[in-house]
Amino acid sequence: MTNLAPGNQDRGTTLVAQVSSQLREMIVADALKPGDKLPSEARIAETYGVSRTVVREAIAALRADGLVEPRRGAGVFILEPAASPARPFQGIDHARISSIVELIELRAAVESEAAALAAIRRSPAQEEEIFERHHEVQRCIEAGLSTTTADFALHKAIAGATNNSRFSEFMQLIGPNAIPRANLPTPPAPEYLTQIHQEHDRIVTAISNRESEIARQAMHDHLIGSQRRYRALLRGDG
Repeated sequence: MTNLAPGNQDRGTTLVAQVSSQLREMIVADALKPGDKLPSEARIAETYGVSRTVVREAIAALRADGLVEPRRGAGVFILEPAASPARPFQGIDHARISSIVELIELRAAVESEAAALAAIRRSPAQEEEIFERHHEVQRCIEAGLSTTTADFALHKAIAGATNNSRFSEFMQLIGPNAIPRANLPTPPAPEYLTQIHQEHDRIVTAISNRESEIARQAMHDHLIGSQRRYRALLRGDG
């Protein structure tokens, strides 16, 4: 293989990172499988043109990531990959109204602040996108189409207008779960959708007018209103 030794500063750190990266790629690509034994330190050092100290540190990095396990007197062995952690917000049970209510409660905390920040920070282009997404919801209502995708796009546009990428990442994490009415057993009534659209309009108008506190309250009212509607379903009122 190509000699990895660089000629500049931070040489040791760079070599450790490069060797551990090469070994990691071999494990991920199944060139080395669970139960296989890594080559000896001397062999790895010769292969990559590095010292055995670098090799030991590279193997320690792999061990810290749960990829390998040193066994006294036997060598270093590849481990079975750990199960991937559950992706956040993917365990929403739409058959349980209580699960939906929990998510809306979290959204109210995050998205109310997002609306307030969007009112302060949004650019003209972001304002235009918010209005476009808002009008798309109205077009879907008028055409009798599902508003779920358009609704989610509007909330994502507002998150994007905060110019804080963490809000957008949050919306991306919760994904379609953000708009749970798509999973209701019966389509929402037109009156329900019109009410949602009116609530959106108050949010969008406040953001356009740079009225931060009004935007925060409008988003809070919108999401807490959704929570109340789903609680009514939980009680069997709707």
